[in-house]
Amino acid sequence: MYDYDLLVVGSANADLVIDVERRPAAGETVLGSDLAVHPGGKGANQAVAAARLGARTALLARVGDDAYGRLLLDSQRTAGVDTVGVLVGGAPTGVALITVDPSGDNSIVVSPGANGRLTPADVRAAAGLFHASRVVSAQLEIPLETVVEVVRNLAPGSRFVLNPSPPRPLPAEVLAACDPLIVNEHEAKVILGEAGGSGEPEDWARLLLAKGPKSVVVTLGGEGALVASADGVSRVPSVKVAAVDTTGAGDSFTAALAWRLGTGSSLAEAAAYAARVGAAAVTRRGAQESFPTAQEVEALCCADPGDATRGPGRTADSAPGHERRGGSL
Repeated sequence: MYDYDLLVVGSANADLVIDVERRPAAGETVLGSDLAVHPGGKGANQAVAAARLGARTALLARVGDDAYGRLLLDSQRTAGVDTVGVLVGGAPTGVALITVDPSGDNSIVVSPGANGRLTPADVRAAAGLFHASRVVSAQLEIPLETVVEVVRNLAPGSRFVLNPSPPRPLPAEVLAACDPLIVNEHEAKVILGEAGGSGEPEDWARLLLAKGPKSVVVTLGGEGALVASADGVSRVPSVKVAAVDTTGAGDSFTAALAWRLGTGSSLAEAAAYAARVGAAAVTRRGAQESFPTAQEVEALCCADPGDATRGPGRTADSAPGHERRGGSL
């Protein structure tokens, strides 16, 4: 039997967040709100999101021996994440500089810090965690060679989920392990290159499948998501909510989907549940602070699915279910 429902291998950052009326143009200075500091990073976010839902979760990451690192460890432990795999030292904790505009969309610049020191050797040293985990999830805020080593250390029978953010071309070895590869519009186009310059999301999904993943999920913001595998391509409807802040929404979606796949849900079922998790997350400010419990997700069971109008923009953290014009829980 597995000790963990989900092992997350990835980044842990301190999120430095400022609200702005609009994002500055090149060479321009704008005034914003007071600075808020939150625990974040795509790996740490996914671990907290899964643990909040009730998943037995572990995190393999690296933080600095500093105040931000202690903030991140405290956040993980409070959520119920096992931090036995969190390494300390080697560089300052990673930092993400985030601006959030009035529509809830965000722009993010990441200084990797200690995340860049999470090495293939660290992965090999954590072999016990991999063999104890039903599903392993990763992102690309850590070195790509470390993600390759994650794939090479997967236990027989475990499942690998990848959100390639920030996006970059992926080795065939990594693509072949993905089940699923989870991308938004921007990430899909980067991975596909010129082939992704036109067409509909269904076309992107089929082209991505042809690159080797066992399955693909494309998140489409207010339009929901679509899932693709050898069984075909299907749409997953969104949930109408009034978005306040999309920071971390994509991470909560990925974590929820990965966990539900490990419980035996089909890809479409897992994506539908994950869409509700992402929808609940965008109704609150912050990343980890916004992630819902299973009970809060259940409260969305009566929300109207389907034809939500398309929200303005799809950010790097876009997840199904944020409706920015009207709509309510």
